[in-house]
Amino acid sequence: MTEAKLDLTIGGVSFHGEGEQLWLAEQMDKILQAAPQLGAVQPAPRRDSSRSGADIHDGGEFTATLAGYIREKAGETNQVQRFLATCDWLRRRGTKELTTSAVTKALSDNQQKRLSNPADCLNKNVAKGYCEKTGNAFFITPDGLKHLGYA
Repeated sequence: MTEAKLDLTIGGVSFHGEGEQLWLAEQMDKILQAAPQLGAVQPAPRRDSSRSGADIHDGGEFTATLAGYIREKAGETNQVQRFLATCDWLRRRGTKELTTSAVTKALSDNQQKRLSNPADCLNKNVAKGYCEKTGNAFFITPDGLKHLGYA
């Protein structure tokens, strides 16, 4: 069976699950059926799983806290992973140009553990193929998005 992840928010109701695709589909159907009784408004737009990770853009709809997002992406104890998760958090919130100073500021502004060497974290993500430098900025590659759990 194929493992999958599902993050679904309908009004004030959220569901986060990992498991077999069939099981997750059943859970989603149950939630969608129960949503009207729970007073939920409309489901958030579903992502088209056929799109590449580079096409994913949630704009202003992304509301996860940085602390929760770092925890979700397993970056609590690994600085290189925390850097990548923070980059993705910034990207999903609409930041067009990622920089190490933007990552450092986001961590500080959100009371998260600082990185001992942000430039080294970027270089390690570049070496893994998860980020690519462009002049004074960088971006997350499709491999980096895949590493973070995007199809």
